[in-house]
Amino acid sequence: MQKYRVGVIGATGMVGQRFLMLLENHPWFEVKALATSARSAGRPYREAVEGRWAFDWDIPAYAADMPVLDAADIEAVTKDVDFVFCAVDMPKDQIRALESAVACTETPVVSNNSAHRWTPDVPVMVPEINADHTAVIEAQRRRLGTRVGFVAAKPNCSIQGYVPALSPLRDFGLKQISVCTYQAISGASKTFKRWPEMVDNVIPFIGGEEEKSEREPLKIWGRVENGQIVCAERPVISAQCYRVATSDGHMAAVSVSFDKKPPRDEIIARWKAYKGLPQELNLPSAPKQFLTYFEEENRPQTRLDRDIERGMGVSIGRLREDPIFDYKFASLAHNTIRGAAGGAVLTAELLCAQGYIPHK
Repeated sequence: MQKYRVGVIGATGMVGQRFLMLLENHPWFEVKALATSARSAGRPYREAVEGRWAFDWDIPAYAADMPVLDAADIEAVTKDVDFVFCAVDMPKDQIRALESAVACTETPVVSNNSAHRWTPDVPVMVPEINADHTAVIEAQRRRLGTRVGFVAAKPNCSIQGYVPALSPLRDFGLKQISVCTYQAISGASKTFKRWPEMVDNVIPFIGGEEEKSEREPLKIWGRVENGQIVCAERPVISAQCYRVATSDGHMAAVSVSFDKKPPRDEIIARWKAYKGLPQELNLPSAPKQFLTYFEEENRPQTRLDRDIERGMGVSIGRLREDPIFDYKFASLAHNTIRGAAGGAVLTAELLCAQGYIPHK
């Protein structure tokens, strides 16, 4: 097949680096443009990321000598690509303006940023859960005045573990959810070398995370109506978000009550059987087994299970009855793969398969 030409805006950040690793030898996508802030523009990527490369393995060879473009030079960034991934570190109003401007060049944007998540006609995608939300793109194109361009967003990394676990159970009537997330330092684009204060430490606050964790699932579980996504009215979600001393992997401790309490065996059976459109279409980045349930009492564990299904799967364990809610369980997802770059790559694959991203 003819490969899609891809740009990565924000290529020098940790998520941008993940994009380059995941896109190496991708069967559908080929990176043709790298962009970042003006201070790195004009330099080869290896120089632009010198001292900032976050991983133990080498920079992908295909990207090392690519010149880095100025993200503000939208014409240069978009002229040789079919679509872009965006993972920039900028104020939200500037990100919204940048992503909208790129879309208006007839270049679709698949965003890792939060800036557009609450724009009513921008889908916020977990492809296995709400693939039907891409239907709102036509309304967005009418608003933007574009034929092809649009913005699609990936949700917050902290919800990637527990929202997939709860989605197969929605017909039992999700009523109340209490969740505490234990989030790795890579969620702050940090390593232990760059953030030694996190060694042997837990910080009980991550700015904005609790609000995102409580609100974004309702958009994912919402519906397309009159050219926008209408959020689900329930469940009520209460979230606490902690930064913990792990490199990668966001763990969630979840308690949930239902309108109609399901049997424990039924919950586990649904987790094991759950598939979404990415699995049906056999998309390149789709995990074969989206949700994996562990019977062992001490699983999932961050070091053992964050890389399940190449980091694209969700691990669940310790399902048991709760004295206040109906049930409680633990779940885990890799925050920079499923929760960030990998989730965005899978979203782009779905959009290509559905015909929303054409070749220019």
